[in-house]
Amino acid sequence: MCDNLGKGKPAMYYKKNSDGYIQILPGIRIKTLVHGEKTLFSEFRMEAGSQLPDHSHPHEQTGYLVSGRMRLIMGQEILEAEPGDSWCVPGNAKHRAEILEDSVVIEVFSPVREEYLKYKS
Repeated sequence: MCDNLGKGKPAMYYKKNSDGYIQILPGIRIKTLVHGEKTLFSEFRMEAGSQLPDHSHPHEQTGYLVSGRMRLIMGQEILEAEPGDSWCVPGNAKHRAEILEDSVVIEVFSPVREEYLKYKS
């Protein structure tokens, strides 16, 4: 794990490849890239017209739009995200997303989303 170097636990690395993406909703695929004891780093590939329905989770979620366009809705706030935009969703906050163009998003979750460990390549 990344913060345990020198403490008997190995670092975790990911070499880019196109394998291992799992469809979790229509038009939405995820792959967990790496994780440590306190954070999980994942990549989402989403097709235009797909949606992440209204949901919440106890994890803080920090995201970065690599490519594409999407609309993030949290309460009354709406972010029309374009490449290079980022966000942070507090734990337990209801949020959803509408995918306007094919998009790639990188997200960090803290604490680790245990259910996303199964999406690791």
